[in-house]
Amino acid sequence: MLRQRIKKVVSLKTVRELDAFPKVPESYVEASPIGGTVSVCCWLAILFLVYSETRYWLDTRFLFKFTPDTDFDAKLKINIDMTVATPCNFIGADIVDSTNQNIFKFGNLEQEDTWWELNREQRTHFDTMRSLNSYLREEFHALQLLLWKSGQAAMFGTLPPRKDEPKWPKDACRIYGTLTLNKVSGNLHVSAGKSLALPVGHVHLSPFMTDRAMNFSHRIHKFSFGDPSPGIIHPMEGDEKITDQSSMLYQYFIQVVPTDVDTFFSKMQTYQYSVKDHDRPINHRNGSHGVPGIFFKYDMSALKVHVIQERDSLGQFLTRLSSMICGLYVCSGFLNNFVLCVIGLFNGEKPGAHSSGPNQQPPNITAAPVPNNAIMTASLTPDIPLSLPVETSVIKKT
Repeated sequence: MLRQRIKKVVSLKTVRELDAFPKVPESYVEASPIGGTVSVCCWLAILFLVYSETRYWLDTRFLFKFTPDTDFDAKLKINIDMTVATPCNFIGADIVDSTNQNIFKFGNLEQEDTWWELNREQRTHFDTMRSLNSYLREEFHALQLLLWKSGQAAMFGTLPPRKDEPKWPKDACRIYGTLTLNKVSGNLHVSAGKSLALPVGHVHLSPFMTDRAMNFSHRIHKFSFGDPSPGIIHPMEGDEKITDQSSMLYQYFIQVVPTDVDTFFSKMQTYQYSVKDHDRPINHRNGSHGVPGIFFKYDMSALKVHVIQERDSLGQFLTRLSSMICGLYVCSGFLNNFVLCVIGLFNGEKPGAHSSGPNQQPPNITAAPVPNNAIMTASLTPDIPLSLPVETSVIKKT
């Protein structure tokens, strides 16, 4: 007697459809208006968080550090543009620093005869610049981040040219230009007479100038150190001092602070400064001695400001964003279950009767056991069967 045992082959389709985890049938899920409302609100909140967090990440911040200034060999560039209410023939502008070098080694400032009185367009421009610069000086600590992020290096434009010339002769002198100085303390001054260099220092010669001609009323259009940079306010720009006295001494005490600016696209070295001013009339009879003129006395700070533009890394941004989304989704599920539980209590239902919401717990469903002797017949491919092992046994009768 022959008995043949054949093992059937499991098809690839059956393997793909095999799922060891229980699933919740659609008929077991109960939809509710509360669950739908919570889901919609949850997704709207997620979209808003993604938008706000992306904007926050794209926005940069600035970090300010103070370090000792050890760059002693660097040069200091000064930019000046001012008008003095005295013709250029009677005044001179020069500079002397603590090294007592030749004043002509740093270059010369340009002098141009002009009119002291401004026309309507020029007066409007200058008054606007003065008001805006005064506001920025007072509110600088509240606006400094906005100024650094603006990327606007030039806060004010140039003074508009005159369209018509006055009929009276020119009675003022415009002094402008850029000088490259040693990075030490110095004194830039505008005083009566032309300067004459000496082996040690210099003198100003004014042989034919009377006291009545010495009017040092002045208007500062530009006064800065270094290259222009966003976020830096020059407090002396827009300053105007007018006097009717013949001999006045104006003094500006300036503290220059080196500043290194590192952004994502550029690195630069510039300077910012603070200033105190003092003025008094010169009257030798009353004991007020001195030399009439305008004196800018500057000194270098021992500390340097390092401005760094930075932003969170991409990994930190993704980690923070994913944690907020997951937390909001879980909290929405808790809120949905809580609301359904409260409604069920008011309606007299048992807790847990509702099963809808983002984090609902499915009922316990167990898969039906598969008999051990079940035979699954199929093929791995529709047309190509696999080889089947055949066991043949022979039973002999005794």
